[in-house]
Amino acid sequence: MRTFPAVLVTGARQTGKTTLLTTEFGESHHYVSLERPDVRARALSDPIGFLEDTGPPLILDEIQHAPELLSYVKDLIDEDRSPGRWLLTGSQTFSLMQGVSQTLAGRVAVLQLDPFSVSEATGGDAAGDMDAVIRRAFGGRARAGAPTEVDFPDWLLRGGYPEPRTDAAVDRKLWFSSYVHTYLERDVRSLVQVADLGAFQRFLYLVGSRTGTILNLSELGREVGIAVPTAKRWLSVLEASQVVFLLRPYHRNFGKRIRKSPKLYLLDPGLATFLLGLHSEDSVLQGPSLGALTETAVVGEWVKAFRQRGEPATLYYWQSASGAEVDLVVEREGALYGLEAKATATPNPRHADGLARWLELAGTDTRGALACRVGRPLALRRGIRAVPWHLAW
Repeated sequence: MRTFPAVLVTGARQTGKTTLLTTEFGESHHYVSLERPDVRARALSDPIGFLEDTGPPLILDEIQHAPELLSYVKDLIDEDRSPGRWLLTGSQTFSLMQGVSQTLAGRVAVLQLDPFSVSEATGGDAAGDMDAVIRRAFGGRARAGAPTEVDFPDWLLRGGYPEPRTDAAVDRKLWFSSYVHTYLERDVRSLVQVADLGAFQRFLYLVGSRTGTILNLSELGREVGIAVPTAKRWLSVLEASQVVFLLRPYHRNFGKRIRKSPKLYLLDPGLATFLLGLHSEDSVLQGPSLGALTETAVVGEWVKAFRQRGEPATLYYWQSASGAEVDLVVEREGALYGLEAKATATPNPRHADGLARWLELAGTDTRGALACRVGRPLALRRGIRAVPWHLAW
C-alpha cells in the first residue's frame, strides 16, 4: 500500500480476505461488496457513476463478480497514482487474474492469503525473512523459552481456515461439508463447464484421498469416469482456487530421477481429513493415511511461510531410480535443504536414512532435517536433525 496504487488480495474461499481488509482499513476506506446482486448490477450498468459515488479510497470486495470494472479503475489510477487508494479482494479465478494482468499491470500488487499457518493460529513468532526461517530449521539455535504447544491431531482435523480454527464451537463436519457444497455451487460453475456436478464431487473426494501422493491423472479420470483432459482441467480449477498445491519434482539428475509427475497436496489438512472421511483423533492417528497427512501438514506450512513473505515457494520433492526419496527439497540461492516428514514423536537415526543418502548424492551446500512431533530440535546424525513439524518454534 505504500508503493502501489492498488492491492489485490486473493486466496481460497473463507481465508479471511474481507475480514482482514475491513478490520485493518475499514476506517480509512469505503467498503463495497460486489457479491450483492443489486450493487453488482449498478456497477455494471453505470461503472463511471458507481466509482465516482463510492470512492476511492475504496475496498472493492469480490471483484471477480465484476471484472469489467478493472478498466475503469485503471483509468482512475492513471489520473491519480497515489498509493494505497484501491484495495481489492477476489478468489483467484482465471478470468479475474487475466483481467488484472491485462488491465492493471504495473499498477497492482497481488498478494495471496492462505488459511492460517501454525504460527498465525498460535500467536507464535513468525517474524524474520525466509532466510531466517531456513537457518532456524536446518541448523540454527532454538529460541529460548518453552516450546510452542501444538495439538497435532487437532491441526489435522480442523486445519487452518479461520472459522473452524478460532472457534471451537464451530461444528467441523458441518463447516467443511458446507464449504465443499458452496465451492461446488459457486466457484466451479463460474470457472468451468461441469455437466455433472456429481462427477466433480467424486473427483474432489478422490483428490482429497490422494493428498501426499504422486499425481496420476489417468487413474483419477478412470475412477471418476471422465477423460484425462477433463480431469486435467478440473484439477487446474482446484489449483487456481488454492485448494490444492502441486509439488514439482526436483530438476537436477541426482541418481536419475524416475518421477516426472508432481505430488498432489491439499493446502489445508482439515479439508483433507474431511474428504478422507476422518472425523476423530483415533481415526487420524491410527489410520493408514497418517503419513500422507503429516506430509500434507508439513508441506502446507512451508508453502505458507514463503507466501506470507511475498515469495514464490521454491519447493520440490525428489525421488531416485533406486527408490530413495525426500519429501521436500527447499532451494535457496544455490543451496539445497532436504526435509522428511514423519508422524513419530520419538525420532531415531534410522528415520533419516533417506535423507542421508540424498545428502551424499546432492554434495556440498546441503543440509537435512526430519520434521516430526518433537518440541525442540535434536541431533540425529551428521548434517541432519529432528525439528518440530511446524514453523512456530
